[in-house]
Amino acid sequence: MNTKDVQRSSIDHRQDQQEAGFLSTGVSVALQSGESWETEELMDFVVEERPVALVYNGISHAVMMATPTDLEDFALGFSLSENIIQHQYEMFSCELEGDSGSGLQLQMHIHGERLQSLKSRHRAMAGPTGCGLCGKRSLEETQRKLPVLHRRGRPTPSVIQHAIQSIGNGQRIQLMTGACHAAAWMDGQGNLLLIREDVGRHNALDKLIGALVQQKVSLDEGFLLVTSRASYEMVYKAVTVGITSMVAVSGATGMAVDTARHSGMNLIGFARQGRQVVYC
Repeated sequence: MNTKDVQRSSIDHRQDQQEAGFLSTGVSVALQSGESWETEELMDFVVEERPVALVYNGISHAVMMATPTDLEDFALGFSLSENIIQHQYEMFSCELEGDSGSGLQLQMHIHGERLQSLKSRHRAMAGPTGCGLCGKRSLEETQRKLPVLHRRGRPTPSVIQHAIQSIGNGQRIQLMTGACHAAAWMDGQGNLLLIREDVGRHNALDKLIGALVQQKVSLDEGFLLVTSRASYEMVYKAVTVGITSMVAVSGATGMAVDTARHSGMNLIGFARQGRQVVYC
């Protein structure tokens, strides 16, 4: 194999890893041995993070730092959870442009009425790692009207415990890197149905929402499980698309709890082995 073949093989390998959501890199590991420290040179995996621009009918709306996987799901989920569109059919097309080195663009074509609505509340938002409220132009823009859900039965403690055990093997990028969030849809018995991962917790949820809609998964049964805290933005996104139960492995913020209560959502936090906290 000549030098060009080696370079091409290296580029292809790097591209394959980027599409998988992680890259291999050399690291120096410090290990304690008694009272002294030793250094070992190893290869490790790190999660991918790239700027992804969401562009509607040629107008750039947001630039998010995201893991470059399941980006079509991300485009649809973000558009629905941010109320840019209200139905999947209002997005006519979605094309991925650019490359993961210089940045990616999700070029979407949406219904004209939805575009006009977007223009009327346009925000120049540069969101670091899925920060959903970054770039708001006024405090009023954070006071969003949400639907009132038809409250359904809360998942039982035993079902949640089973869900916690079920999600682990589905976190492919997290298992490789230890630095990735996940959002998963569990059925009524706590079995894993769908999972999406991203370096940003909001992005992971948007990817999951997009996948649920694309695969026509009913939200009438089952619940959302996230490997992060339950922030206001996470609850908002879930309520917007009609998710009635959300379980988080970490705690919830006060605004998230208030929003869940007013919207009729079941919200459970600190879902750990043998323990969970019911907020509402």
